[in-house]
This record gives sequence, C-alpha cells and structure tokens, in this order.
Amino acid sequence: MIQSAYIPNNRTPFVRTNCTTAGNTKVKSSRVSSSSSTNLRILAARNRSSKSLLNGEAAQTNRFSPVELQKFARRLEEVYRNSPTVSPKEDLGHDWRKYQGSNNWEGLLDPLSPKLRREIVKYGEFAQATYDAFDFDAHSKYCGSCRYNRQRLLEKLHLQNTGYRVSKYLYAMSDVHMPKFFGRSNSMDPWSKGSNWMGYVAVSTDEETKRLGRRDIMVAWRGTVTQLEWMENLRDILHPVGDLGCSECTAIKVERGFLSIYTSKNDATRYNKHSASEQGMDEIRRLVALYTGRGEEVSISICWHSLGGALALLNAFEIAAKGMNVHANDPTPKVPVIVFSFGAPRVGNGAFKDAVEELGVKVLRVVGKQDVVPKMPGILFNEGMEKYEKVMGRMLESLPWSYKHVGVELGLEIKKSPFLKSNPDLAGCHNLEVYLDLLDGFESSTVPFRSEARRDVALVNKASDMLRKDLMVPSNWHQLENKGLVCNCYGRWVQPERDVDDVPSPHGLGNFSS
Repeated sequence: MIQSAYIPNNRTPFVRTNCTTAGNTKVKSSRVSSSSSTNLRILAARNRSSKSLLNGEAAQTNRFSPVELQKFARRLEEVYRNSPTVSPKEDLGHDWRKYQGSNNWEGLLDPLSPKLRREIVKYGEFAQATYDAFDFDAHSKYCGSCRYNRQRLLEKLHLQNTGYRVSKYLYAMSDVHMPKFFGRSNSMDPWSKGSNWMGYVAVSTDEETKRLGRRDIMVAWRGTVTQLEWMENLRDILHPVGDLGCSECTAIKVERGFLSIYTSKNDATRYNKHSASEQGMDEIRRLVALYTGRGEEVSISICWHSLGGALALLNAFEIAAKGMNVHANDPTPKVPVIVFSFGAPRVGNGAFKDAVEELGVKVLRVVGKQDVVPKMPGILFNEGMEKYEKVMGRMLESLPWSYKHVGVELGLEIKKSPFLKSNPDLAGCHNLEVYLDLLDGFESSTVPFRSEARRDVALVNKASDMLRKDLMVPSNWHQLENKGLVCNCYGRWVQPERDVDDVPSPHGLGNFSS
C-alpha cells in the first residue's frame, strides 16, 4: 500500500491509493478505501451534468453506502482513476495563427473550440507552475525564490511532457511599497533582501514545434496567491509608460505599482541589477533572432494570472512597441505576440488599450464572473463608461483613475460547475486552479458543464476550499511534509539545506543555446 502525505507538486494525488507495484504490474486491492469514496463522488458530480451517472444508478451524489461503494469500485478504476487527466494533443498545423488570435478568436470561444481549450489550459498550467515552485515560507532563508533550478523546474512539477524547456528565470523588485505581494524571509541571512522570482521564459522543443506549427517562445509571469490583501496596495495612480517604448507619449499610462515591479532595478542587488523588463526583453530578443534566423515561424506567447497579468501585458506592449517581434532576415512579417490571462486586473487607461491593439498584440482574457480582481482597478471609471464619452468628451480619459481592459473576454461561470460550492469565498473565486477547472468544463454559454472534462478536480482544493464538502477532498492539501522541517542526525527538527543545484544564484541567470 502506498500512502502519500507529502505533496511536492500539483500532479501528486493527495489520496491514499490501495495498490502495490510489482515491476510494471499494478495490483489493486479489493478493499474499497476512503479514496474510492472520494473519487466516486467526483465521478458522480461529473456525470450529473450529462444525466448519465453510471447508467442512472446511485443518482444521489451525497449518499453512498458501503455496498454501493463495493459495487462501483471496479467501474471507478476503469472510468475515473485510470483515465488520463489531460486531453490528447492535436496538431495545429497551418491553422496555428487562428488559435493564436489572428482573427481575435472569432467563432472559437462560444462554443469553445476543443483545440483552443487545450492550448489555453496548457498556458494556464505554465502560469500555475510559478505558484507551485515558489517558496512562500517566511521561515526559509530562500523565501521568495524558486524551489528548483530551471533545468528541472518542469520535471519537478510533472510538466516535462509539455514539450517545452526553460531557458531563463526572471526576477523583480519594486520601488513602490507592496508588502503583501513580495515574499520576505525572516532569516538574518536571506538569499536576497529585495528581489523575488517572478517567472520564466521557455521554448518549445523540436517535436512540440512540429505539432504547434511554429516555434513558441513562452513567458510565464508569477501572480499572487489566493489572498487578496495585495489589492489594498493599489492606489489607482496612473503613470506614463516612459521608456517601455513611447517615452514621448505621456498620454499612455498604466498603474504605478505594476510599472514599478516591471521596471525597478538596483545595482546594489544581486538579482536585479537589471529590471524584470530588461531580463525578459534580452532573452526574447535573443530567442527571436535565433529561431527566425533559421527560417522558422515563431510566436511569442505570454501567460499570467492575477497581478502577473499586469506584468505580462506590459511585457507584450514593450515587445511590440520596441519592434522586438520581427524576423532576423526580414523585418516585414511580424512575430505574433499573444497574451493569455486568467483573472487579471486592469492595467492602464484608454490610450494604453488603444496602443496595445494598434501594435497588433492579441489578448485573450479568461474571466470568472464571481472574481473581483478583474473589476479592479478602475472600479467606477472603466470601459463600461464608453457610452458616456460622447457626452463627457475626453474628461473621462483624463481622470487619474480611469482604466480599460484590453482584448477579448472569455467569461466563466462558477455556478455551472457541479463540483464547486454554491457560496464560494472571494479569494477562492480568484484561484487559478478554479479557473482551469471551469475552463476544462466549459463548452458554451448555453450548455452545462461538460462531462468529458479531464483535469483532476482535486487540484481545485490544492490551495483553496472551493469544492463541495461531500466530495471529501480536504482544503489546502498542497503542503510540505512537516511544513518543510526535517529531523537531523541529532534528532532535532530543523530547516533543511537545499540541494546545491537548487540554491538560487545570480550566475544561473544565463540561458541555453540550441
């Protein structure tokens, strides 16, 4: 029997599995465990939306007798436990530009194209990786860093089969006081006193490039955890974008705190002698030149969640404004710049929105209708006031707290999910795993949650308490064993040292060549 208590990543099951392994043969126990009950309830909820719950048997998902559990155990193994948690990959081929928003995803969102759904979920999981690998533990001297080095980041998070490899880590600091966002260690000798790991750049492998129809340069920016306290640090103060590409265009403005995180640097720091902007732009410039120089078609895909969405949109704007998205041998065809956001706040004013769209940057915003973060900042003066612009002239645009969203919206409804609570909390509604579960179950705005959804619903409660109680999935189950402490050879419980390869180092900021 394998009993798993320590959860190192987002793919490891929290449940106890009644099976033993001999060679490549898995021997299942005939005893029905509590995990069988959990998965039967999840299976019941999943099939409820299609009214095909095990051919109509045990239709009450909140009551299962031991006899019923025994009866359905074998079918559970075949239908749920042994089913894949990801959809099969499909070749995008020559249609890849369509799925990357060349026509603003017209005709692909409602109903949602299965191919597009798979790609959006993929980028969402890359964004989720920035949370799962981030060290939030203030008792660790490495708080604020990534737990793993870039060579094995995706492997440690069970994303090694996605067909990408990480080329560079990105770090950020801020000159604006945002204490609820940046991780800070309580140690007297922390790995860094001002910087945080903010994301990474990755590139599709040769095999994945063939499936995608182009070489994909992907940038994932870290957002915030489920707590929303960081929002109190936003003061709705708009500031000109400055050197991001239009230093003379003072009308183009973005929220000051977002801009500070993206552009701050300090020669006295180890990791931010160059700003997050400069780090990301240098790597993107290098990769675009490398692959377009080989005659390959290239795309730049940027993904984010929450506050990371602001950094991603600033990143996309800067790439296009500075002309970094051009081929090495021919500056005429532009390399597409696409942004996939989840629960992102507004970033800038109307002039910023217009500039992003004029530059050809494509933005797909996945928005939960019960999530408050996409409604901020600019909760009063936003794109909803456009109908009054003819009456009020440019006065609305001149207000220092007038914001507008950018791009196309894909709206998700929490109440459609058969798994989620009917009265969810605000922080849970903003959780990225909740977004990915809703996205996987979304077929169209007029039909129920799709029964063919494959993502493991237990992931929803990894860092939240959003699942119905009768599904028997514990809340916030993703945690370090003994909260990271280990018992040393003297019998004392201490913070362990990291593997040498996983200790943060400014010398590890380099990139690979291929």
